[in-house]
Amino acid sequence: MKTTLIKNGTLITAADTFKADVLIEGEQIRLIGESLSNPPDAFIVDASGKFLLPGGVDPHCHFDLPMFGTVSSDDHYTGHKAAAFGGTTTVMDFIVQAPQGLKPSVDLWLQKSAKAAIDYSFHMNLTRFDEAVAAEIPSLVEMGITTLKVFTAYNGRLRLDDGAIFQAMRLARENGMLVMAHCENGDVIEPLIAEALAAGHTAPEWHAHTRPAWGAVESTLRLAAMSAQADAPVYIVHMNAGGEADMLKYARQHGAPVMGETCPQYLFFTIEHLKRPDGAKWICSPPMRGEADNARLWSALADGDIQTVGTDHCPFFFNGTQPILYEGQEVAIPGKELGAGDFTKIPNGLPGVQDRLPILWTTGVNSGKISPNQFVTLTSTNPAKIFGLYPRKGALAPGSDADIVVWDPAKKVTYGVAHSQQRTDYNLYEGWELTGYPEKVFLRGKLIVDGEQWLGKSGDGQFLKRAPGAPVI
Repeated sequence: MKTTLIKNGTLITAADTFKADVLIEGEQIRLIGESLSNPPDAFIVDASGKFLLPGGVDPHCHFDLPMFGTVSSDDHYTGHKAAAFGGTTTVMDFIVQAPQGLKPSVDLWLQKSAKAAIDYSFHMNLTRFDEAVAAEIPSLVEMGITTLKVFTAYNGRLRLDDGAIFQAMRLARENGMLVMAHCENGDVIEPLIAEALAAGHTAPEWHAHTRPAWGAVESTLRLAAMSAQADAPVYIVHMNAGGEADMLKYARQHGAPVMGETCPQYLFFTIEHLKRPDGAKWICSPPMRGEADNARLWSALADGDIQTVGTDHCPFFFNGTQPILYEGQEVAIPGKELGAGDFTKIPNGLPGVQDRLPILWTTGVNSGKISPNQFVTLTSTNPAKIFGLYPRKGALAPGSDADIVVWDPAKKVTYGVAHSQQRTDYNLYEGWELTGYPEKVFLRGKLIVDGEQWLGKSGDGQFLKRAPGAPVI
């Protein structure tokens, strides 16, 4: 059994900050304490001047996702590798519900993820609901999948009506599952899109104009109200409007078992970025809002009104006609150029799985918006708790998986596409000056990132079966 001793580090958990050594035996943390003796033949890591963080848990990613005649450019190897370089060691992906049934849907995603480089789990998209589907849902728990995602937009494609969502919530409650909700108003979006196209409004900014923030705000409160009436936990994904944070806070104050997530892109970018010549780079759903929304989401993170930060990682090439080099091979995948001249044909999604921790450290921790402990809470511990992985994940404690990031708070990086391992041709944070970056990353005791060196490999990742009954926090 391999033994590793990380010495002289400062541990940062969701609750505490303290100096200690960490002894790893095999895949787990064996002991935490001061001045631990060196075991024979141990691999010694001197973490003097460094922080030790639990590996990041990203609850919201899309790998190898078909969309608009192409596919997201990161798969379950390339996206996992990028996550690891950013300090994330566990990711959660969404299964597309197939007409053949839930088990064939899961089997397809297990095949796709056989190349996984870090640990992972799945959520099930619920885009069709009838008696047959309802009868299958309990079997997901047996497969270790305890989350269902529903949509209040994408009429005729992904959306369920409110009655079906309410039934799914009650079924989820009976089986100890959690419902995740994409909150926009499809009945408003569809006519606005038709009107925009009829008027010749085809530029990327119209993606935002046709998806008003009020729809997200209203839908968030509506889903929270349904959560209260069904007495079933609900998790609002990718909250992008300040009003959504207000609605979430209101609902929680009134006893609704509802939680929320935002993403880094909604903390920094606005509709003004969609107006740029390269505005397609910022196309995602829901869209960017305004500076007041950015500020309200930051305050919601600081005050605990929003519980997690995911990424909604779903990258596409900006220009998929031009190949990039990835691990020595040329790669070109059709991307956002497919929507040149029509915003409705631009694949919706952004890179972000590597960016999340470094960007939030510099802009959040270094600026004083959030504390180091809140950083760990939002990006690791809370996601692990909400999705039934804690304390195996999201913790630095004896018995936890040895997913550990040695974080150099003094490391300076000029960030951008050249630094990123995400398999696409652009980065949202091009040229940003960062201070604080992962130095080493361990996955279950194995060193997989050492500075700029990749030591992981396809197949290193394990599928994480999750138990039902995770807490509402």
